[in-house]
Amino acid sequence: MRDRVSGMLDYEESGVKRAVAHALRSLQNSILAGILTIGPLFVTYLIFSFVLGELAKAGLPMVQFLARVFPRAWLGDPWMQPALAIVLTLAVLLITGRISSLVVGRQFLNLFEAVLERLPFVAKVYTSVRQLLDTMMAKKETSQRVVLVDFPIPGQKSIGFLTRTMTDATTGAPLAAVLLPNAINPTSAFLQVLPLERVTLTEMSMEQAMSMLMTGGAAGPETIRFTEGIAPAGTLLADETERAQR
Repeated sequence: MRDRVSGMLDYEESGVKRAVAHALRSLQNSILAGILTIGPLFVTYLIFSFVLGELAKAGLPMVQFLARVFPRAWLGDPWMQPALAIVLTLAVLLITGRISSLVVGRQFLNLFEAVLERLPFVAKVYTSVRQLLDTMMAKKETSQRVVLVDFPIPGQKSIGFLTRTMTDATTGAPLAAVLLPNAINPTSAFLQVLPLERVTLTEMSMEQAMSMLMTGGAAGPETIRFTEGIAPAGTLLADETERAQR
């Protein structure tokens, strides 16, 4: 009788353990499903919060100036000031873009850049950033310049952007300058100079590459050239020569 009671207790205890394990697995699956659902929204929220915060920070001095010149109750509202600052910043960017597309605007921009080139440190930073942005925004030229390179170790490839080609002064071999942005935070990056034959040219567009970087690989193309199609040095050198002539 005692053995029978003991067996029943063991059976009930094992049943409780199974029920607890099932409940824990169900809870774990629910949490993972919530992460997969909220994760992209949370990353999008962080990105837009950062962008909108920077726009509000840039336009806030203009709003504060307007609040002093035109004293209105709604201009001093803590909620209204950031929103108005974002609108004013976007308006300034829009007007600047429209003006720069005109002949007079381009002449003024060229004059402004000529002045900056006379400032030793500022000229280096401005020229480098301007060349990088021009390279990334030129869709026709950069759509086929998303590359893969072995980094940080051979066999592990990182997404990079081929910015230019050079020549080794000692051997005459072609070299490639490749910018390797960090995932999630592509504003920081590594600059690698490596032999051109070690660069794998992909068919990804700039938008696809940036989507992969911003989402940590969650968004991107279904196929990618990884082990084949090493970029022919002659093809890339010809492309760079054509760009330089233009």
